[in-house]
Amino acid sequence: MLKGKTAVVTGGSRGIGAAVVRKLAAEGLNVAIIYAGSQDKAEALRDECRNSFGVEAQAYRCDVSDFQAAKELCAEVKKDFGAVHCLVNNAGITRDGLLPVMKESDFDAVIGTNLKGTFNMMRHFSGLMMRGKFGRIVNVSSVSGIMGNPGQANYSASKAGIIALTKTAAKELAARGITCNAVAPGFVETDMTAEFDSKKQQLVSAIPLGRFAAPEEIADAVWFLLNSDYITGEVLRIDGGIAI
Repeated sequence: MLKGKTAVVTGGSRGIGAAVVRKLAAEGLNVAIIYAGSQDKAEALRDECRNSFGVEAQAYRCDVSDFQAAKELCAEVKKDFGAVHCLVNNAGITRDGLLPVMKESDFDAVIGTNLKGTFNMMRHFSGLMMRGKFGRIVNVSSVSGIMGNPGQANYSASKAGIIALTKTAAKELAARGITCNAVAPGFVETDMTAEFDSKKQQLVSAIPLGRFAAPEEIADAVWFLLNSDYITGEVLRIDGGIAI
């Protein structure tokens, strides 16, 4: 159903985003890889998609927290690909700290990239989908947005906001043939969680399945939701049972 269609993936140069890009390219989708700073990795992934999977791929630098920049990105992607059928909002950052001492700038930065960035991309790209009367949106939330996490007031708030945004968009866009869902990963083996090495065993002990997820396992869940015609407004946990 989606083969030959175009997907936009934010935070697409590494970690979960790169795994999603590879999964979609392997399934025959053309991909627009959105990155913030990892140009070399984004361009290498673009070339991999073209050479290994035979699909069209482009890499674009964009600060998704910037409303105007996201609008300009949408226009550029439309010019290059003609249409956008799938959007995966994966771009995210952390600025951890306890609530009583958290800097305002750290709160604003996380909300800006994670939550406002997701809104900005949905705001601009949903118009393209509405005109085509077809669209699939998957937003990457987190179990931190479901159950909270000490030291992550900003991150948890942003990811909880993404869940509410997802459910509202699902209701608003359904009549136009657009589904909107979210995945809520737990701990995943990425650059973002590499800083947990010193306490990884303690974290693993709290996961019923006894390990972190691989990025490819999150990508499989994203693909499942993108490929479904009759699931919308859902939040799918991929967390090894940590949020049971």
